Amino acid sequence: MSDVVIRAEGLGKKYVIGHETQRDSYIALRDVIARGARQLLRKAGDMVHGRPIIEGDELEEVWALRDVSFEIGRGEVVGIIGRNGAGKTTLLKVLSRITDPSEGRVTIKGRVASLLEVGTGFHPELTGRENIFLNGAILGMSKLEVKRKFDEIVAFSEVEKFLDTPVKRYSSGMYVRLAFSVAAHMEPEILIVDEILAVGDAAFQNKCIGKMDEVSVHEGRTVLLVSHNIGVINRLCKRAILLKAGQICAVGITDDVTASYLSTGSQTEGIRTWKPGDARWANHSFRPHVLRVLNTEGRVAGRVDITRPFQVELEYEIARPMSRFRVALRFLTGDGTIAFTASDSADSSFETKPISPGTYVSRCVVPGNLLNEGQYLLTVGVDIPFQQVLFVEDAAVGFYVEQTGGVNSRFPEKWPGTVCPILEWKTEEVSQQIAAAGNSGAP
Repeated sequence: MSDVVIRAEGLGKKYVIGHETQRDSYIALRDVIARGARQLLRKAGDMVHGRPIIEGDELEEVWALRDVSFEIGRGEVVGIIGRNGAGKTTLLKVLSRITDPSEGRVTIKGRVASLLEVGTGFHPELTGRENIFLNGAILGMSKLEVKRKFDEIVAFSEVEKFLDTPVKRYSSGMYVRLAFSVAAHMEPEILIVDEILAVGDAAFQNKCIGKMDEVSVHEGRTVLLVSHNIGVINRLCKRAILLKAGQICAVGITDDVTASYLSTGSQTEGIRTWKPGDARWANHSFRPHVLRVLNTEGRVAGRVDITRPFQVELEYEIARPMSRFRVALRFLTGDGTIAFTASDSADSSFETKPISPGTYVSRCVVPGNLLNEGQYLLTVGVDIPFQQVLFVEDAAVGFYVEQTGGVNSRFPEKWPGTVCPILEWKTEEVSQQIAAAGNSGAP
């Protein structure tokens, strides 16, 4: 590839995590002393050799990335996709020089601006105005360059009213708007954006998408984008990289890679279960249990009748008291086209009141005579609106919508489109309408 600006060669990142062994109901004092001595010696060795000190009785090596190699050219917009825990954010942190790789090497030509977490590079005690200059300096810009772009940054971020307020008082949405605006306007050669844009509102997300399109197409900058919104990836990116368990399993034209991602591993039995010990959610306040598609009889179904309603239900656990959150379902066709999105925030019972720890089920009823025939995939997401994304799983469940009425079905053949509703129709003869108008005395 000519004019390569990012080259990764055999990239790998290893983490060491600690586990507490199960305690017996009774343990001798000598065993407590022996275990404490072993942990002390291990920590002392780690300190001497400059290794991080890991808590826990047993240590486990986890490779977040392994043998990752690729090249990205100047001006390319490349999407990075994969399920939760695939290594997407770790890869971006390595490319952003936030963390060092355990093996391999990466070569980057040009200044990099990264948006990986809300408020990265911001000082909470400083005002929005001061943080614009601080963030610009971190990105390697001079004070004169920041001044030149200052008005554009403020106008794009839409936080002018709060410009002289300490950012610790900003909402997460305001953080995102200002952080993205600074990064996008500081003229980096390479812009790296994680799923952070999911925190912003829909209008601002569209604004950001337009800006990324502008900086790549018209200004020739390189953009790396991680998103669970396959529609955005297909729209913006010419190429995509699919990660699975820390390794690359597909690189190529975006449509081909996203189709492979949506079809590979997506279940068509109408159910997805998450293991209780899944490390991805071990310390989270939200823990998913199971996502189901249920037919009219209340049974899990991988196939539903096109004319009959069906339910989608998400069972989950709240680990600590928290404010009301939002559950959303995105219905995708087999090729990744978004049919529609449903959210419980649109329901009249949606309230902003604290929720106690416990196990809950959220249900959504999809009416019959809505979806067209074909395969569908469900992406599920849970968030605190404009503040925090708690959980996202792409293509978590697959199912089919089909006609089961034989020759007497409502349509003799499959019609195009993602939805195929039955609408109210009325046919009358025009002469009868004219006669009716004449009898009413109309001129």
